[in-house]
Amino acid sequence: MNKYRTHNCSQLRETDIKKNVVLSGWLHRTRDHGNLLFIDLRDHYGMTQCVIENNNQYFPILEKIRPESVIKISGEVIKREKGTENLDLDTGKIEVKINSVEIISESLELPLPVFGEQNYPEDIRLKYRFIDLRREEMHKNIVLRSKVISFIRSEMLNLGFLEYQTPILTSSSPEGARDFLVPSRLNPGKFYALPQAPQQFKQLIMVSGFDKYFQIAPCFRDEDARADRSPGEFYQLDLEMSFVEQEDVFNVVETLMIKLFKQFSKNKINDEKFPRIKFSDAMLKYGTDKPDLRNPLVIHDITKTFSRPDVKFEIFKKLVNSGSKVRILVTKDTSKKPRSFFDNLDKWAKEQGASGLAYFSIEKEESIFGKGPIGKFFSEDSIKEIMKISGAAVGDSIFLSCGNDKELESILSLAREKIANDLNLIDENKFAFCWIVDYPMFEMDQKTKKIKFSHNPFSMPQGDIKKLNLNNPLEIKAYQYDIVCNGVELSSGAIRNHIPELMYKLFSIAGYDKKQVNDKFSGMINALSYGAPPHGGIAPGIDRIVMLLAGQKNIREVTLFPMNQNAQDLMMKAPSTVDEQQLKEIGIKLDTKKINS
Repeated sequence: MNKYRTHNCSQLRETDIKKNVVLSGWLHRTRDHGNLLFIDLRDHYGMTQCVIENNNQYFPILEKIRPESVIKISGEVIKREKGTENLDLDTGKIEVKINSVEIISESLELPLPVFGEQNYPEDIRLKYRFIDLRREEMHKNIVLRSKVISFIRSEMLNLGFLEYQTPILTSSSPEGARDFLVPSRLNPGKFYALPQAPQQFKQLIMVSGFDKYFQIAPCFRDEDARADRSPGEFYQLDLEMSFVEQEDVFNVVETLMIKLFKQFSKNKINDEKFPRIKFSDAMLKYGTDKPDLRNPLVIHDITKTFSRPDVKFEIFKKLVNSGSKVRILVTKDTSKKPRSFFDNLDKWAKEQGASGLAYFSIEKEESIFGKGPIGKFFSEDSIKEIMKISGAAVGDSIFLSCGNDKELESILSLAREKIANDLNLIDENKFAFCWIVDYPMFEMDQKTKKIKFSHNPFSMPQGDIKKLNLNNPLEIKAYQYDIVCNGVELSSGAIRNHIPELMYKLFSIAGYDKKQVNDKFSGMINALSYGAPPHGGIAPGIDRIVMLLAGQKNIREVTLFPMNQNAQDLMMKAPSTVDEQQLKEIGIKLDTKKINS
């Protein structure tokens, strides 16, 4: 028999009454009732209530021991008194009457409590993450993560994929985020890079003749933290398929996601055939390529309405005449809202750096008219035109913004989110997936005014390759796609460019000559030159999937040992300095003047 336990702390039931048992775990909390001391004993599996009388020799020990100390108790399973059962616990109808106690490991004074699930500053939680993870919610999140990964592995195998492992030490890539560099001792002056993703390797697997690959892949990127992005490292479900088109990838991912989200959440999936939304339409209707489709608000362009002579809103008309556009959001049945509702949104927009949000409500007496600060500038006919464009009705309100595409997308995407939250329009019990498709192959860098790849440089352009018009690169669309759920981008993917000559041409548009492409992507170009199948894939983020399933807003809540916003591991004190001998072995000398400045 195991000397530490006969059962775990979630195992005992009424059928075990009168049994002598041994339990081990953490002392979760104590409740002193004078002549009786109740103890909640916790382990990975759950909780068992234990009780000890004051005439027991171990009573003084348990009375003084700190919470989170690890103890072993021996005792008899007894039925709880009527009215004291706890049906929220699996063990809630029994308790263990303690006969003896052994202190296995005594805890110091806790820097943060485990009982009670209180919110504590992030730096404390990360420094003492091993304690933070004992809290019920955190523990459940990490167990969920493990189960999700196991489920994904099983389903991918069922779908005919095989799991392969790609290298961690590789070459630096000029595209994407900053690399984490690793100096090579055996090759002085040269560096490996940790992979930002197994992108090139998974394509090489397809070129090598394997048909369907997947991997729960660690990825490393030296980028800033966000609520939905960990600094340093993250995990993704990396997959690639040969002889496929875009829809083949979509079918695999949709099948997996529907099964996964049904397995681990009771929330409804909005549409099991995920909508396909063109990138250009997403930017116009939602102001973002990561739309939350639970939000019913849609952006409409009414620029042409400002060419009407019966629209007298001169500030916007002058801006439109100089090239600006006007777009609106319509809120249903809000005309009777207090003035403060509208003014607060206008004030909020100014705090975001916009010029504000103009507004009026649509009302009708003898005729239709606009109520509000700018309502008088619109005739009945112009308001009817706006109603026709946007689907607005009497009783609705119109919020207007004027500017260039980027300015409008920025403020109206934020306004769409804020208004929906203020009006409680978001159904938190739904998952709304969609595909964003038809991304432009290239875009203009706003700072340098040079053309660059908009997404993945290894993507296949759309259309007849032989007739591709490279003279208008900004018009070229690519077989690139994103999958989005509830406004969270889960992944980007693409059908890959498997034709070397075409790759040279596309890279030349982005400023790379043939030699640079050969130098930077020698393994890829070389492989594609020896017979490569059409192939494509995607890599949904594990962390973001678990975040959605756990109902969390921050990715650190579903990560075992995350870094803080400054990419520091406060628990292990990383990054840290290394001694001179280690630096000498890899041929690196630090610029101490720059470090200390």
